[in-house]
Amino acid sequence: MKPNPDNRADNVEKIQHNIDMTIENIHRANEMIEKTSDEKMKKDLKAKNERRVEALGDMRHEIKDEANAAKNDRLQ
Repeated sequence: MKPNPDNRADNVEKIQHNIDMTIENIHRANEMIEKTSDEKMKKDLKAKNERRVEALGDMRHEIKDEANAAKNDRLQ
């Protein structure tokens, strides 16, 4: 059995999709925070959103790396 080759052709699109979904989840969590009176849920959602914001920074860094790699691959 042969391993699959590393295909990075659609990595930028996949990462962008993950960024979009993470932003959507942040918005939905913020809506839930506004609507709920459950303080524990608010605290948990706020903590989760903080982690999501950190993850967004990482994904944005990764998407830049992937875009640069794709650009370099095209130039070679």
